[in-house]
Amino acid sequence: MTRQLLPLALATFAVGTDSYVIAGLLPAIAADLGVSTPAAGQLVTVFALTMAVSAPVFGALTGGLDRRTTLLIALGVFVVGNAATALATGYGTAMAARVVTAVGAGVINSAASSTAAAIVPPERRGRALAFVLGGLTLATALGLPLGTLIGRADWQVTLWAVAGTGLVAAVGVAVGLPAVRLPAASLGDRLRPLVRGGGGRVPVLLAVTTLAFLGTYTLYTYIAPALHDATDGDESLLTLVLLAWGVGVLAGNTAAGRLVDRRDPARVLTGALALAVLALALTPPATRALIPALVWAAVWGVAVGLVVVPQQHRLVALGPAAAPVLLGLNSSALYAGMALGGGLGGLVQEWFGLGPAGLGPVAAGVAGVALLWHLATSRAARTRVARRVVQR
Repeated sequence: MTRQLLPLALATFAVGTDSYVIAGLLPAIAADLGVSTPAAGQLVTVFALTMAVSAPVFGALTGGLDRRTTLLIALGVFVVGNAATALATGYGTAMAARVVTAVGAGVINSAASSTAAAIVPPERRGRALAFVLGGLTLATALGLPLGTLIGRADWQVTLWAVAGTGLVAAVGVAVGLPAVRLPAASLGDRLRPLVRGGGGRVPVLLAVTTLAFLGTYTLYTYIAPALHDATDGDESLLTLVLLAWGVGVLAGNTAAGRLVDRRDPARVLTGALALAVLALALTPPATRALIPALVWAAVWGVAVGLVVVPQQHRLVALGPAAAPVLLGLNSSALYAGMALGGGLGGLVQEWFGLGPAGLGPVAAGVAGVALLWHLATSRAARTRVARRVVQR
């Protein structure tokens, strides 16, 4: 069974690497395309925004196809988009290519998850999903620093490597997966939990996801120039710091799974957001030298890694029967936060003349808003539950 799941994990690894790696290559991309670093950062913004919007739309449009066919089409679009980005000679062409890539990437994530859940027995479903979605987490820990290292001499090489990974995944899907058909869900079905799910709690929780990742990507989109003082422009040292961040994310994600089984997920999320606020606020002094930057990156990574699992747990608890749709909406909320964060970081630099490291306190402010929103809405939800108990 692992042999069938492996190409799905490889596909999500390719998508995760593609989502993160542009941030590590931003200075080189900006120089090559003849634009400012904030303008180049909008390649991250457009990619994430397209994924957020297109995933439910194209998920509905491809719902009638078997999952293997859907994955092959999506991987084909993904590979072509990355190849087009690598070949782009102008900013507009690169932007259009990122849009195409993101359309394929959004379908890959949802199709890979639903396929994994369908081809294993119910008692192994959780492990299958963890294995396939582990590709995204592994991309954070290894795909980003490796991609940055590969692209030291030429950033296009990294995108060709991502395209090649997607092509290998497509071959694995074509050879190793059966044709899996699932009940089709319309776009209305996919969006209905926003209105009716969990007594109106779904949009409230999704707002926390968006705000949390808006804060993260206000800084992370510009992480390479933000670390210039710590790395002195050395790509190898930049790769080392990014690896520390990725390992931190991996550790946080692993710890989150255990913590939510033992403690209230809302409290786990409170700790994660508080840690993120602290780490982001310390960005300017922490990024002046390599050693503090490594510690800072690892701590910040842990905070980022702790966020997603408790959010998923809370959403599924609102409507277990609608879990796939709710998790898909959470992914869209996450990518919306990424897009808005990249845009905010670019605007703040352009309008207020802040350096990239100066984005840290701005990002901390956004994460603080996420924390306050989470605390206020969690308290309100507990109050409503207590009133219902008293009335009964």
